[in-house]
Formats: sequence, C-alpha cells, structure tokens
Amino acid sequence: MRLSGISALTVLAMVFASSCQKTEEKGNLIQFVDPFIGTGGHGHTFPGATLPFGMVQLSPDNNHEGWDWCSGYHYSWDTIAGFSHTHISGTGVPDLMDIRILPVELPVAEKEKLSSFPSNRQYALFSHEDEKAMPGYYSVVLKNGIHAELTATKRTGMHRYTFVSGNIPAVVLDLGSLVSWDKVKGSAVKKEGSDLLSGYRFSSGWASNQKVFFRMQSSLALSDIWLIGHDGNLSPFTGEAITNSNQPALKVLVTFQPDGNRPLLIKTGISSVSTDGAGNNLFTENPGWDFDGIRKAAEIAWEEALGSIRITSSDTSILRTFYTALYHAFIQPNLYSDVTGEYRTAGDEIKKDDKSEMYYTFSLWDTFRGWHPLMTIIAPDKVRAFMKAMMAHYHDFGVLPKWSLWGNETWCMIAYHSVPVLVDAWEKGLIDTSLQEEVYKAMREVAMGEGPKRNLEGLDLYMKYGYLPADGDANRQSKEDFDESVSKTLEWAYDDWCIAQMAKGLGKEADYALFMKRAEAYRLLADPSTRLMRPRNADGSWAVPFRPEVAQHGNGYTEGNAWQYSWFVPQDIPGLMEFMGGKDRFAERLDTLFDKLKAEDIHFPDVTGLIGQYAHGNEPSHHVAYLYDFAGKPWKTQERVRHIMKVMYSDRPDGLSGNEDCGQMSAWYVLSAIGFYPVNPCGGVYMLGSPLVERAEIPLPGGKKFTINVKNQAPENVYIQSVVLNGKPYNKSFLEHATILQGGEMEIVLGKSPNTTWGLE
Repeated sequence: MRLSGISALTVLAMVFASSCQKTEEKGNLIQFVDPFIGTGGHGHTFPGATLPFGMVQLSPDNNHEGWDWCSGYHYSWDTIAGFSHTHISGTGVPDLMDIRILPVELPVAEKEKLSSFPSNRQYALFSHEDEKAMPGYYSVVLKNGIHAELTATKRTGMHRYTFVSGNIPAVVLDLGSLVSWDKVKGSAVKKEGSDLLSGYRFSSGWASNQKVFFRMQSSLALSDIWLIGHDGNLSPFTGEAITNSNQPALKVLVTFQPDGNRPLLIKTGISSVSTDGAGNNLFTENPGWDFDGIRKAAEIAWEEALGSIRITSSDTSILRTFYTALYHAFIQPNLYSDVTGEYRTAGDEIKKDDKSEMYYTFSLWDTFRGWHPLMTIIAPDKVRAFMKAMMAHYHDFGVLPKWSLWGNETWCMIAYHSVPVLVDAWEKGLIDTSLQEEVYKAMREVAMGEGPKRNLEGLDLYMKYGYLPADGDANRQSKEDFDESVSKTLEWAYDDWCIAQMAKGLGKEADYALFMKRAEAYRLLADPSTRLMRPRNADGSWAVPFRPEVAQHGNGYTEGNAWQYSWFVPQDIPGLMEFMGGKDRFAERLDTLFDKLKAEDIHFPDVTGLIGQYAHGNEPSHHVAYLYDFAGKPWKTQERVRHIMKVMYSDRPDGLSGNEDCGQMSAWYVLSAIGFYPVNPCGGVYMLGSPLVERAEIPLPGGKKFTINVKNQAPENVYIQSVVLNGKPYNKSFLEHATILQGGEMEIVLGKSPNTTWGLE
C-alpha cells in the first residue's frame, strides 16, 4: 500500500509561483506553504488543519502503526482511519490522536438491516491526487466518494462531509487507539440533545495521565446511534456509554437525518478540564455553521504569522521550503487552557489563569538550540507567554519542564534545557523583572537536585565527581543513572553556564563561581589522545572499548557518538579549540567530520541526514557547521551551510532529513536561509552563514524592521565577499540580537570564491 509522488498542493504551488513575481511581498504567503512537506521520509509531520500554536490539530490518521507514523500520518500510505483532533509535529515518540471521526459509506437500503460494521469498513482508501492541504485547511475525496474537509479555530475542529447521493450521512466516532503504545484508561459518550454529543478519552501513553473532554455538535439532527463491538457487531446505544481501563474504548456509529443534499457539518470543542469546558470553547469560538468563514479566519491568522519574516527569492522551491518551515515553526507549543483560563494539571487539579494562556508541548532538548532563539526575534510576545507557561508548569508539577505534553511531564531526553531558554529570554528582556528571582530559584533547584520533585538521572554523581562516571560508583549501580554519561555531562555543563550568567546578573557571586566551575565539566571528559569527548569511569580511567564512530544505546552518548557530540561546548568554544589543537587543527577536524569519516555504525533511527559523520537529521549537530566562524575560516561555514540547505531540505514530502521535532529542524532552515544561526542559544549572538534568499525583512516592535539585502544571489555564489551594516563596512562573522532589534539594513555581497579576509574580527 505504499505510494510515492508529489502532493497536489505542491503542483498547484508550482503553477502559482510560475505566474507570480519573484517577490511575495504583496501577500498570499500561505500559497507557498505545503503541509505535506515532512510527511514522507522521517519528518513525522502531519498535513491537517490547525492555527498558530492552537490546541486543535485536526488531521488524518492512517490505519497503520510504526515509527514513521508518530504523527498518525505518513505519505507512503493510502488508507485513512479517521480525522483526530490532536497531534504532535515531528517527534520521534507518538502520542495524542484523540477524538477520531471517520465519515462512512452507508446506503439507505442497508440501514434497515444493519447489524454489524466490520473492521474493513472502519477505514477508507484515498489517493494523494484527491488530497489538498494548506494552512488551516485539509481536504480529501475518499475512494468511496465522500468529500472530507477540515478547518479549525484555536480550540475547535470543524468538519464538512459531502456524501454520495443515496447514502445516509454517517460517521464512526472512535475513542480508541490505533497503536499499542497508547492505553485507553476510560472513555465516554453521551447524547445531550438532538444535535449534540459529549464525552471524554482518558489515556496513558507518552503523556501518562492525559484527559481530553469533548463536546460535538452536528448541523444535521442525530438519527440512530450504535455501539461498535471489537468484533464489529452493533449494539443499541441508550443515550450514554462509559468504559474503564478493563474494557475496550468506545467506538460509535452515528447516523444523521438527511436534509436534501446538504453536507454534514460537525464542530468539536476539546478541553483538558471537562465537557462543560469543551462546550464553552466550542460555543465561544465557533458558534455558527460558517465553515468557509472559519477557514478564511484561519488563513488570515496564518498570513499574519508567516509575515513575521518576509523573503524574496526568484527560486519558487526556496519560497515553498522556507514558508513551510516557518509554518512548521508556528505549530507547537500548543494552547492548553480553555477560554475561561482553566486547565488541568498532571495531578488532576484544575487551575485558572485569567491573564495568561497556558501552553504545553515543549520539546526542549530539541528546541532550545534554534527554535526558541528564533521566536525571541519574530514572536517576542509569544515568548513571554511561553515563559509564564513554563513557570506555571514549575508551580503545578514541582519542577521546570523537561519535555512537557498535555499537562504532563514525560521526562524525555536529558539535561534541564528549560534553563537556557529562560536565561536567554531574561537577557532579552522577555521575562518580567518581578519574576526573575522566582525563575532563578526554579533553575537552581533543578540544577542542584532540590525542590519537591527530582529527576536525578545521575545528577548527584555529576556533582560528586565533576562529571558523570560511565560506570557509576559503588553506591549507585542503576545503569540508567549513568548511561549516556558524556552527553549528560556536556549538556549539564552548558545549562550550568547559563545559570551562572543569570547568577552574575543578579549579583549572586557565590552561585556564579559554583556554576562556572561546573560549566568546565567538559574538560574532565576531553581525552587528549583522541581529541574527543570520551566516557570516563569513577576512578578516572577512560572507559573501554572506545569506538568514536559507533552510535548505539549505552555507548556514552544520546542518539549519537563521540564525533557528533564532541563539538557541544557552546559556552567555551575557545577552550574547545585549544583542546583540539588550536584554530587550524580545529577546522581540520571539522573537515574530517564532514569529508573523511564514513556514515557507518549508526544504530539509531534518529541519527539521519548524514554528511560523513555530521548528522543533520538530529539536533546535536545543528550548530556544528557554524563552528568554522570561530576558527577564523567563515568561508567554510558559508560553504557547509549552503550545502546542508541544498541536500537536507526540499519542497517534497520527504523534504526533511530527520524528525521535525516541534519546529527545530525548520527553525535551523529559517535562520540559515536568512543568514545566521545561534551556536550558543543563550545570550543573543548569531553566527553568520550564507543566506539563501535575495532579501529578508523582519518586522519589529515599534514599527521598526531589520532588512537583509543579498547581492549576486545564485546557487554557485555561496561565499560572502563583503557586508555593510547600516551604511558602514562590517567585518564580523556574527550579529547581535540587540543590533537586529534596533532595526536597520544589512547588505551582503556574495561571490563564487572565498574571501579569506572577511569576517575575521
């Protein structure tokens, strides 16, 4: 059942772009977005309807389970099991896909003798030729002739189903799970009137205590309702049904009273709080039946979001790749609080905040690197809200978020990367001064293993030895405490450096000294014989055997190997260069990484997008190409970055080289395409690369704007010849956040050959 090909929207975008001017400054930015990009390969994105940072992501789910179906949908499949209301964009672990609706074929003559609804009727076939998606809208004509259309508000999903003449409007409402990892702990459906159903789905998956309530209204009156058993047999529905964790989740066949040829509209509000909360969301945000009006409002919201960076390019594939990347960057985190300000905590407590919206789905191990710095430039008001949400999580859960999802903490990945995100926001003035002491307290607690909740994962050993021993110690022999020892040590050390910066700014000199000392932990794992970061035992000996090109679980690294992780010392690049033998030797070792090492012994599905041993499909490598700037060879950064953009991104369904990871993969492209990227994500310094666009304009608060004009843009012109900033020659290979916020104009001249004298200040 595997398929291939270019999406219908990509074809339409090609036609549109070929007839338009090379600049998109006149608007219609959504025309350059193809939500099918990333749904193939290992991108793990979804094509359905959502709003920027919305609670609802209404999207199709294939009738299939597997790693490439983490978002429920993969471009290689040709079946749809339904359209569910929540999804995650581009992760390596699946979850959500809650409250699924599938329109089904039900001839009039069949209804009178209906006694079963077998499993082969609980999914539909489709072709990509009959599928369309754009921001805020998804459409498919199923092989059975039913035309399904989806759109959304922040907290509601809206369906429009047009049935073949002679068929009764009917849907399957499925509160179960398509995959084995998500256990349904309880489900309920209740008929509340002639056109209204409500209920809930409680589940334990990646989010261990997920509760989704819904209220669902139809434009056609409800007719007959049956419960579908696991064997497909139908049984009467008496108006309410409830299951617990020992029973299969509810699956309901619902028919509606036809009204001529009118399509069936269904609108669904969801909530973490209650069915009443879902109803409030529904009737506040989507009180009428204007599907096209809701779709238009979604388009307007997306035009505004995409307008946060306006680019010019004569290459329409670049426009499509760029604006789809920017679109993906605005999908998560997700709104979690109701219109009333209420939301549910992991402990089932209902909290309320009338002044600030609550957000969840913070994939911090991924997004702290580039996505969060991008948002401080293009969406600073949202950053303020996100920081408040992270602190609300701290109060609700007893610890800063690590990888938060739908009111839960998943404890996924390593380190405490709320820290660089919070400190960067603080340094950029995006955290209220009245909150800074509280923020610092929360960061210090997690770094010291204090506070009401702890996730030590060997942190006590790190504090005892100054690094995490690869073999633990006599008192701690649980392997999970010291597994991935090098990666944990390096990332903890970086987070500690970030805490030190805030400690210094707040006048906490003792803490500053403490955390700056911990920030040097990388030195204890720096093996002078290999010039790599290497696992070390508690007695100080190097762990053996040591195979630096092996990437597999338990080798000292997180989803990577020594060659990929040895570059992660963003807090002290001069110290890292000194360890590797100086600037020239440092650059040579970077060349070895890209050009001389073979892509072998990679046993993690996440480690993809390989150029030698450089792995662009996973986040630990994302800053590496920009390290040449520090070695006084910025032309090599320019060359590498342009090559990565060319070979690791495209406007096809398989156009992402690895998991999207809630916007980080796309944030790298967005930033690199306009010319810069933060090697150190905390502090507001961006290293210059080689812009891919001809012009980029970033609107700023106060009516200002920062513009980048690129001269001689061409595929072969990858090297910076000169830079002028606000009318003055600029010979630095970096750009500061404060410079961008002041507004102004940067002119970059490109050429075919390296200018080895530029960018050396």
